[in-house]
Amino acid sequence: MLKKLLLLISVALVIASCSKETREYTIAFYNVENLFDTINHPEKWDDDFTPEGKLKFNSERYEDKLEKLAQVLSSIDTLRLPSIIGLCEIENQKVIEDLCRQETLIKGNYGIAHSESPDKRGIDCALIYKKEDFKYLKHEAIGIQFPWEPNYKTRDILYVEGIIGTDTVHVFVNHWPSRRGGLEKSEKNRVFVAEQLKSAVDGIQTKNPAANIIIMGDFNDEPNNKSISQTLNAGNNQNSSNPSYLYNLVYNMDAEGQGTYNYRGDWNMLDNLIVSNSLLNEKNGLHTSYDAGKVFKKDWICYKNKQGVLVPSRTYGGPNYFGGYSDHFPVYFKISK
Repeated sequence: MLKKLLLLISVALVIASCSKETREYTIAFYNVENLFDTINHPEKWDDDFTPEGKLKFNSERYEDKLEKLAQVLSSIDTLRLPSIIGLCEIENQKVIEDLCRQETLIKGNYGIAHSESPDKRGIDCALIYKKEDFKYLKHEAIGIQFPWEPNYKTRDILYVEGIIGTDTVHVFVNHWPSRRGGLEKSEKNRVFVAEQLKSAVDGIQTKNPAANIIIMGDFNDEPNNKSISQTLNAGNNQNSSNPSYLYNLVYNMDAEGQGTYNYRGDWNMLDNLIVSNSLLNEKNGLHTSYDAGKVFKKDWICYKNKQGVLVPSRTYGGPNYFGGYSDHFPVYFKISK
């Protein structure tokens, strides 16, 4: 009788362990291309994005933009909605709140982490998170001050700390300086920002080499450019046993010719997803895989250019209103617990 009882208990334990559900969380980033409200804020360069401005950005266009962005974000994970979404090119907290109230996103009950940046265009980085998936702990802005050009204002890096399940996660949302003036001439700006980010990451990993770190954003550089591959030291080495090593989930996709932004017919992987090696160890509670990085590029968020190539359908091209979604594709990956 005792043997039968022990056998039944063993079977029950096996069934329970096999039926233990793996929880997946979708992590996404989207450059939303100038998500401004229609109000003129004197301290910002937002005059164009008003009904009276040269872009004639009125309430109808604003509401259409919000609806389309929400449609994209809700389509990345149609079952549960993304757990964490990094955003850039947002004007203020109000536009984020309006985005989260859209019909396709409101059920996500998103919280917001955002700080006003000194960027001269008036655009910031932000993070929205499903409160049921991500327990917010704190956030802060990492300011960027160029020694050689102290009056040049760019976006802060947004740092957010929170908990997924029982694991602490450190998230950095980025929008690095543009390539205006040429790739080589502007490179030092992005290298400098990469140094500030690396310093913040090193500070966390000094305390805990196995810290779970997620770095996302529009870097205005590609995975093999100096700022990312050398200064930040993020690459595609799958043989590293160092838990602090930074792995770029879109590195190999870039090498294959894929991208998130199309410039004059050429694809650029400007939007990157980078994780610490600790998140690539399946023995850890929270983990992802080397090939987890994805570009969301459904046909319906594209238009066909003169070469017959499907590229991101943007809202504006210069002063011309196209009524699209964004000039970038979103990127995303899934982590499991």
